[in-house]
Amino acid sequence: MELPDIVVPVREGANNEQLRYALRSWAAHIPHRQVWIVGYRPWWADTRHIPTDQRTTPAYVNTTTAMRAACEHPAISDPFLWANDDFFIMSPQPSPFPVFHRGPVREVFGQYGARSSAYVAAMRETHAFLVGLGYEDPASFELHVPLPVHKAGMLRALEVGQGHDVHKRTVYGVLNGVTGIQMRDVKIARRGPQFDAASPFLSTMPDSFHNGAVGRHIRAAFPDPSPYEKRGRR
Repeated sequence: MELPDIVVPVREGANNEQLRYALRSWAAHIPHRQVWIVGYRPWWADTRHIPTDQRTTPAYVNTTTAMRAACEHPAISDPFLWANDDFFIMSPQPSPFPVFHRGPVREVFGQYGARSSAYVAAMRETHAFLVGLGYEDPASFELHVPLPVHKAGMLRALEVGQGHDVHKRTVYGVLNGVTGIQMRDVKIARRGPQFDAASPFLSTMPDSFHNGAVGRHIRAAFPDPSPYEKRGRR
């Protein structure tokens, strides 16, 4: 079986040190063929590249543009692994890469309590959208870990969800009957030492990566450049 490509959408910005260390972790621990950046490729990154405008708001428009570009590009593997630039793989993974989900969307709501944000609002819209399509208790696939994506299934999900601010990973998983392993999310937003250093997956916010204990842990784990970094000034 052919190894999958890893596809990552990247917004325009500075050097993006999170991406640098994410690439190091993927090179070390995910069996894959090559990495594609969709959007903005930092000067130091030596990956395949699909240029797109990733400066649009709201953010879900950017990621939808990137996802469609990946699904429609003939040189990208089918399936491929969809990742973000703040996903860190801390231990070797099997091939094929496993599918993970977060459990029923209705249970994920409880983890956020009364908090209000664009993310939670989109989660609620996603739940209502899928229930309206006849899926009574849809699962959430909104985890900060890579997701195996089959192109035809994702393009169908993007078409069905067009015009809605919905979570595309979840719509893809539910519409295509995807199953997998349930897990808690691994996003670490705070600087303190309260994170699972033994976790095979970690994800950060810019502040927790640059200034927090989790960022120090990740940088110590991957001190050496990966094949996806150009030689020269760092």
